[in-house]
Amino acid sequence: MYHFNIRALEYLNSISRYGSLRKASKMMNVDPATISRMLTQLEEQVEVPVWERLQNGAKLTEAGVELLNFFRSTLAHEAAVYSRLHDMKALKYGKVSIAVGEGFIADLISKPMQHFMTQYPGIELSIETAGAADAIQLLEDQQIDFAVTYASAPHPKLRTHIERSHPLDIIVPKGHELIHRPTIESIQDIVHFPLALIDGSTGMGRLVKIEEQLSHVNLTPKLNTNSVSALTSFVTAGLGITVMPRLTVIDEIDNGLIEVLSYHPRVFAEAKARVLSLKDRELTLQAKTFMEFLITNSRFLNSDAPDVPVDALKKRVD
Repeated sequence: MYHFNIRALEYLNSISRYGSLRKASKMMNVDPATISRMLTQLEEQVEVPVWERLQNGAKLTEAGVELLNFFRSTLAHEAAVYSRLHDMKALKYGKVSIAVGEGFIADLISKPMQHFMTQYPGIELSIETAGAADAIQLLEDQQIDFAVTYASAPHPKLRTHIERSHPLDIIVPKGHELIHRPTIESIQDIVHFPLALIDGSTGMGRLVKIEEQLSHVNLTPKLNTNSVSALTSFVTAGLGITVMPRLTVIDEIDNGLIEVLSYHPRVFAEAKARVLSLKDRELTLQAKTFMEFLITNSRFLNSDAPDVPVDALKKRVD
């Protein structure tokens, strides 16, 4: 097995780069005789010429080019291994701060976060619940690394890493009379039922306000709240109806406590869950790793909602 002299390969690389022994000697600050001697020893080892002198410089032989490719690939592999080792070391500690909408909490806190904390026990996680507007403000103030938002408004300073379609649905108690209607034609069809709505600073609240304006309807809720849990409890207690993406209440649906009506005007149909960060702020390795972990393992982020309208497709931006 050959064990090539790395110094000789460096000299060969320099001759290829600078085109002559003299220039290579000057750029490396090494005596030409030393370079020539080392290359002769290399030729004796491989038993073929690796370079040749020309009238106006020098060039590598076919064997020399083969050795040069080996040298450069070795350097690249070495750099890649070093980078991975550095990453392994870096991921042993650190901190990641994010903001998420309350509706995502159950999805994130369950298996995804548990698995991440088991795999990276030295990384400290800070998670703040925030509506879409507040989450964007936290990003602008550089208080967090990234945010998971629902139906956030476009923002020129933010980068979208991924977006998934999760339309707003009408959420009703089990057996509610709306279930028996063949269709819901407009938001006007729900105005006479007791209604709970979330604050307008959230993505859900923003979409409801837009739909009210487009439909020329003024919804008068029995309950105004900034809590997704309060909306869910309002419906499960049989007090009335609300609007939410179905994944937010998937456990209640599976347990037969509530039902979902797919009323999808364009505003509701185009609602998306997004992972956002500040464009001019480089994410740390820890933040990137946690983000990818969430995208891969959380239901909100790894796929679109079932039965998404055809004009509301998922989009991976980066």
